[in-house]
Amino acid sequence: SFIGEESVAAGEGSILTDNPTWIIDPIDGTTNFVHRFPFVAVSIGFVVNKKIEFGIVYSCIEDKMYTARKGKGAFCNGQKLQVSGQQDITKSLLVTELGSNRDPETIKIILSNMERLLSIPIHG
Repeated sequence: SFIGEESVAAGEGSILTDNPTWIIDPIDGTTNFVHRFPFVAVSIGFVVNKKIEFGIVYSCIEDKMYTARKGKGAFCNGQKLQVSGQQDITKSLLVTELGSNRDPETIKIILSNMERLLSIPIHG
């Protein structure tokens, strides 16, 4: 099976089943792309029994290929990636995405979540 982000965004229905399924977003960062902001990627995932098996993200502008496979780790251009060893949240950098849904109820939830995040004494 195939699930494409652009078709789902256009309102077409899509159901994830247990069948092997490719999930593809050919322009991940569409808003960035439209505004010529250089953070755009091609994102591909492969799912079996509703569980991700592997994913690939190609950051076009940076010419970086990110890959990850269940139980095998993540890589950038073939080099293994590791999470930060930082355990003190006050020295951490928080990055978030607000999404594109402007429904009033969704906005309330997003702002509530942001308020909780901003009350954490993070580094930035």
